[in-house]
Amino acid sequence: MAAEIVNPLSESATEGAPEEPFDPAFALHRGGKMAIQATVPVRDKDDLSLAYTPGVAKVCTAIAEQPDLVHDYTWKSQVVAVVTDGTAVLGLGDIGPEASLPVMEGKAILFKQFGGVDAVPIALATTDTDEIVDTVVRLAPSFGGVNLEDISAPRCFEIERKLQERLDIPVFHDDQHGTAIVTLAALRNAAKLTGRTLGDLRAVISGAGAAGVAIAKFLLSAGIGDVCVADRKGVVSSDREDLTDVKREIAGLTNKAGLTGSLETALAGADVFIGVSGGTVPEAAVAAMAEDAFVFAMANPNPEVHPDVAHKYAAVVATGRSDYPNQINNVLAFPGIFAGALQVRASRITEGMKIAAADAIAGVVGDELSADCVIPSPFDDRVAPAVAAAVAAAARAEGVARR
Repeated sequence: MAAEIVNPLSESATEGAPEEPFDPAFALHRGGKMAIQATVPVRDKDDLSLAYTPGVAKVCTAIAEQPDLVHDYTWKSQVVAVVTDGTAVLGLGDIGPEASLPVMEGKAILFKQFGGVDAVPIALATTDTDEIVDTVVRLAPSFGGVNLEDISAPRCFEIERKLQERLDIPVFHDDQHGTAIVTLAALRNAAKLTGRTLGDLRAVISGAGAAGVAIAKFLLSAGIGDVCVADRKGVVSSDREDLTDVKREIAGLTNKAGLTGSLETALAGADVFIGVSGGTVPEAAVAAMAEDAFVFAMANPNPEVHPDVAHKYAAVVATGRSDYPNQINNVLAFPGIFAGALQVRASRITEGMKIAAADAIAGVVGDELSADCVIPSPFDDRVAPAVAAAVAAAARAEGVARR
């Protein structure tokens, strides 16, 4: 018989049981972390007649005659759908749509706090790629953008591609592109700190999922010297016969050095380690990296290389954790990216807009650049405005802005 699951804050959870320590996480989440709030008052019949019938009919008729007016007279241009199927939630894996909601609510409040962008969590009760795409397409008239979140690879690649083909609003899978953007920003500053350029670097990425593949492609588009990707079976190289379509593509784009074998073998002489996979990298492999190497071990809560070990050999160390310097945190990217894209009513988020975002994040560090500060704090209030301005300018330059 399965054990009964009870709410840690409920009375039934404590009746007859030893007193347990108070858990602030459950206290904070009770009732959810967000709510819908009106932006106009409804105090009397005059307000009611303007906010609803009959006044609202005039606005509806105007939008029906000129559909673009929806951006001016509804919330559409200020709100993002945060969409998941619950298959790759944080480090928890496939926990389902209901269990993913606390994370999606968290994402939504980060959009608001850091970018001033309203966001609505939408957890879908399907993992079928085409059903997800069709559902989001049908929901899209209500939103100015779509942020895909915690959808497992390789489906996430196809879902994003199909949605962007069918929609004329930005579609952005944060687990891919947000991570890649912040990684590039930190890497640019690390290279600058050590007197190098991106083109001087050879990077090894541990992890061939959504983040690993996106980081590899993005670093290539930004001009890195060379990059190879490794999964659980070793370097993703063209000579392997067990590759998925996505991995086969990445094998053809990366690894100019023609490396084969294990991750540890690839790290010998490498300038950069980027971890987005979990697992543990042996200290000997880190010691075999090039002089003034960079170790970006971003698995949470346990980095692939512990910072104490990484600091023995690396010039710059970054993690995904908030209790160490140089946190690679997506909140540095997605609020400002959507704020900028919505500001100019962009039809999509281009590679140029993503590179502009990375450059803006890196630029905020400025004179504060040091081994412990190659990336700004998530709470640096200069970040989102800088990213939004850079993204808006790039959208106009690339011809995807509509105002």
